[in-house]
Amino acid sequence: MVYRLHFTLEDLARTRVAQPPPLMELGAAVRNLQTRSRPLRFQAWRHAAHARLDPEARMVLDLIPPGGWAPTFLTSAGIGNPQELLERVRATPRSQIRKDLAHVAEWQPLPPWAHHLADDSDLLRQLCDSLNHVYEVLLSPHWGHITGEAAADRGKRMRQVLAGGMDHLLASLHPGRIRWNPPVLEMAMASGFDGDLHLDGRGLMLVPSVFGAEAPAIDIDAEPQPVLRYAISHDQPSDPPSLSVLPAHSPPPGARSPLALLLGQTRAAVLHTIAEHPGCSTKELAALVGIAPPSASEHATTLRAAQLIRTVRHRNTALHSPTTLGIALLNTPPSTAQV
Repeated sequence: MVYRLHFTLEDLARTRVAQPPPLMELGAAVRNLQTRSRPLRFQAWRHAAHARLDPEARMVLDLIPPGGWAPTFLTSAGIGNPQELLERVRATPRSQIRKDLAHVAEWQPLPPWAHHLADDSDLLRQLCDSLNHVYEVLLSPHWGHITGEAAADRGKRMRQVLAGGMDHLLASLHPGRIRWNPPVLEMAMASGFDGDLHLDGRGLMLVPSVFGAEAPAIDIDAEPQPVLRYAISHDQPSDPPSLSVLPAHSPPPGARSPLALLLGQTRAAVLHTIAEHPGCSTKELAALVGIAPPSASEHATTLRAAQLIRTVRHRNTALHSPTTLGIALLNTPPSTAQV
């Protein structure tokens, strides 16, 4: 069973790759929290998140289960500042809340309290407070890392377009789950959902996701165009599945940390920056750290020799990403032992 997106030439021209919409990524993180998938990548994050979540988070977890449907007003593809979008949820019209909950109820049971949500202001306030709390725990500490990974993926997609056009980009999104059979994009959905969507000139917004499940997800009602979310992949032939793990400890690159004492301040900053921006080029790395490109290349060579990063080449560009060992080193908390 596949879901099919039908493209015209106008749709291809209007298709773009965007940064993750905050609420959509938050919904993916909430689902991810409630599963055990990809343990090496997310186990430390899940452990830390469970330790910090208050009981009030249960309202959000009940409405965004690990599988199935979730109310659109909580997981919309709206673009903007996370705090602005969270406030927008508070202002959701009651008619929209009723519509979204009725749609979910067609597919799965709602928690009993949710049936009163549209008519109970205090209950809606509690849900919005719960959503803010969940965002502060699950996404806020990692938002810079998330946008960095997404930016690296967007750069990769743009290079695909330059190398082989939109055909190459669409064919490379997720070979195991998404197939480009021009002019139709065929997707194997986790739900097994089967259907057709004609884009009718609106194009498609492609959204890379750190927390998204391996199966793609689509919001066909998003405006001004449907949104397709796909998981950011680190599946170069030489890359292990555990390539990118969310750093648990992210000291500023210039901080005098134990890592800086071990590697040297600049080299520690280079490793930290590569972890925050996986897939960055040597030129991008140099600009992010504030050093000359030859110096960035030299530090990257040393880190690669120590197996803390790996480098792949795309045409004439070297692209750097952290290894599991490099991430583990960054995640090692400072020792509390006194000398």
